[in-house]
Amino acid sequence: MGYYIDGRAVGSKDWFACNHKPFKHNRFVVHGLIPGESYVFRVQAANVFGLSDESQESSPISVEPALATPSAPYGITMLSSDGSTITLAWRSPRHCGGSRVNAYYIDKRDADTLVWKEVNLSAVTERICQVDNLTEGTFYEFRIQAGNLAGVGVPSAPSNPMKCEAWTFPEPGPAYDLSFREVRGDSLVLLWKAPVYCGSNAISGYFVDMAKQGSSEFVTLNEEAVSHRYLQVTELQEGTSYVFRVRAVNANGTGKPSQLSEPVCARAVPGTKEIVAGVDEATGDVFLSFEASEICETSVFEWSKNYKAIGDCPRLAVSTKGRTSRLTLTNPDKDDLGRYSVVVTDTDGVSSSHMLTEDALNTMLELSYAIRHPVVPLKHGLNYEILEKGHVRFWLQAVKLSPSVSYRFIVNDKEISSGEGQKISHDVATGIIQMTVDHFTRANEGTYTVQIHDGKAKTQSSLVLVGDVFKAALKEAEFQRKEHIRKQGPHFSEYLYFTVTEECTVMLACKVANVKKESAFHWYREDEEIVPDTPPNVLSGACALPLHLFSRKDQGVYKAVLSDDRGKDSSVFDISGTVFDDIINAIAHIAGDSASDLVVQCTPEGIRLQCYMNYYTEEMKTVWKHKGSKIASSEKMRIGGTAEMAWMQICDPSDKEKGQYAIEISDGVTTHTRTFDLSGQAYTDAYEEYLRLKAAAFAEKNRGRVVGGLPDVVTIMEEKSLSLTCTVWGEPTPEVSWFKNEQEVASNEHTKVTFDGGKFASLVINKVTPEDSGKYSINVRNKYGGEFVEITVSVYKHGEQIPEPKLGQPKTVAAPASTPVPKSPAPPSKTPTPTPSKPQTPAPSTKSSTPASTPTPKSPTPTPPRSVKSPTPPRFMKSPTPPRK
Repeated sequence: MGYYIDGRAVGSKDWFACNHKPFKHNRFVVHGLIPGESYVFRVQAANVFGLSDESQESSPISVEPALATPSAPYGITMLSSDGSTITLAWRSPRHCGGSRVNAYYIDKRDADTLVWKEVNLSAVTERICQVDNLTEGTFYEFRIQAGNLAGVGVPSAPSNPMKCEAWTFPEPGPAYDLSFREVRGDSLVLLWKAPVYCGSNAISGYFVDMAKQGSSEFVTLNEEAVSHRYLQVTELQEGTSYVFRVRAVNANGTGKPSQLSEPVCARAVPGTKEIVAGVDEATGDVFLSFEASEICETSVFEWSKNYKAIGDCPRLAVSTKGRTSRLTLTNPDKDDLGRYSVVVTDTDGVSSSHMLTEDALNTMLELSYAIRHPVVPLKHGLNYEILEKGHVRFWLQAVKLSPSVSYRFIVNDKEISSGEGQKISHDVATGIIQMTVDHFTRANEGTYTVQIHDGKAKTQSSLVLVGDVFKAALKEAEFQRKEHIRKQGPHFSEYLYFTVTEECTVMLACKVANVKKESAFHWYREDEEIVPDTPPNVLSGACALPLHLFSRKDQGVYKAVLSDDRGKDSSVFDISGTVFDDIINAIAHIAGDSASDLVVQCTPEGIRLQCYMNYYTEEMKTVWKHKGSKIASSEKMRIGGTAEMAWMQICDPSDKEKGQYAIEISDGVTTHTRTFDLSGQAYTDAYEEYLRLKAAAFAEKNRGRVVGGLPDVVTIMEEKSLSLTCTVWGEPTPEVSWFKNEQEVASNEHTKVTFDGGKFASLVINKVTPEDSGKYSINVRNKYGGEFVEITVSVYKHGEQIPEPKLGQPKTVAAPASTPVPKSPAPPSKTPTPTPSKPQTPAPSTKSSTPASTPTPKSPTPTPPRSVKSPTPPRFMKSPTPPRK
């Protein structure tokens, strides 16, 4: 039924099918092979029962390009004429026949004849030719043949008749040989050659016109004439075909347009690549490289700069390998800047360009220098660090070191080797080279350099260690030496610092090391020893001194001393200035977080807003505000606090004090705010409570009372006179009544009751008898209230032993005949009297038991004078206010 043919490239294991249907003949043409490659083939026969075994493989067959004569040139155009000559130009054949076209032959004839005459017997290599010996005024036709290695091809079609006459017009003639490069989806580059006929003046530029294929509406692409003979055309529509023409310009105007270009489609050749600029990693050469997407045996890479052929230039070298061509720039500089382009001949327009800018060239030159002059790359340059014991380490780190690396340290222009006092080493794995100086002294000041050689690469790094930099290093080294010595005995591993607990207790803390049971620890403040409640436990490794209720009084210089038979170490902490502020801010941070909402607490003086917190001290940055405005402490608005709360009191409040109140506690970073709206019902309730407390306080202040002079117990011998005298006070003046065994005492000859000046009350009993023993009492009272004071009187007979005082009663002495009247303190000044309340009836007293011996003076607490300011409880006392909710 036929045959199946398979093939494979030499060196490949993969077979490909050459036909997919049985082929009945024994001669087969294989298409799609690559010129220059070698192939082997095998054949299988097929009948109705199937395929035979594969035949033996053929010998390798090399595919060579087939040669043929080129096709005919076309597009013959006249470039100039002087009356006896005509200059012609034409386009290359569309097919070269597999070999480069290297010859052209021109024939001519009069337009009125059919006989062709050869113009040139020797081949013309360029696509331009001047035809001589023509007759002026005659019309001529021309045809051209192209030749290659296979021979001369067919002649072209005759040109249009051309009249041989002298061109005398002042404008330029037509440009010619329009070609395209770098055709992409939206752009291309158009190139042309200058007119042969320039007119009466030199050509100054060119205009380029463009039209879509099939359209006669041309658009001029450049508003101003370009002086060079190329133009990059942009903003094309991909897939659309265009035609172009070029018009030269001189001082006399615009000349004839060129012959229309071949139509060109705005579409990139599949697989198109661009020129790549780079630096050869081995040689450091700067190059431009281009890889062609297609190529044939006759293809040539033609490089140009600014679209002018490079030619033989010693600064530029072109090398080609396979589909890749490289343009190498030798010692490039600014003269080499510009646009480089390459075109691959005998292809479907494979070309590209690249603009070499100054920045790009400088970058590549830096890389080229690095490749040609390799250095050992460093992660870190030469540096130093102070080690324990005061040793100084000089070091640098390379990115990579080989085992064969060599180096040397140079100090002040003198090479240093490893030995006593210094140790030099390196580590290939980490790339570190180092030198350690055991004893760093003033003699070590100077310049340090490390020189490294590693294969072809080398580098050096220096460190200047002089002046203030050296002094700082020397100071640190000496400090570390002393630290090492210090740590041989008991020492502080962490010097004194402060912390604040959740209870706002400031702790001066430190950490100790290398201690033993016999090590002693002492605290001092301003050189006076502090003995804490809990002795320090050095074996725990940490010691702390609590400062409760921290405030400005705790400022000062604190010192901790640690010692034993091996040595002594100390740490000093100055609580003042910024340190004091930092501690207060730390306290404020904790206190602010713990702050309660503002609560109302009324007093006889006014309405008080209180904010409870873990701890409060006036040194904290605390601001009270009313309706957003800061409140200053005054007689009207008093600001204070206790250890557990901050308060603000509105004295004698009125309606204008209504509104929103706030307290702001700042810790230097965060502001903690608590608010209370003292208006509406809240204000009404608080104001009523304030009035109630004010009235109660007024009544308590002005009620009747005994302010001094009466004893608790009186023991007296019969026949003596007893005088019980006291000072009383009250506003208004109180009423005074004396009682014996709960019965009021009336004044008579035996018992005399007096009340002088509304101030001094007396009960005098003349010649006491045992019947006068009993429980005596005085009742002092006015409309605001009063006081009931009891005195026990015991009378014994002459010759009897003075009875012992009862358990719990003070011993007494025999009373004189008349008890002197103690001096009374001045009563407080009068204050406005509120509405009086009904005086209370004194409560009946209990009967006295066994009488006591002698009178013991009683000292009731006097009422404080009005001028004394109502005291705020000190911070260390518990506030009498209700506890927080």
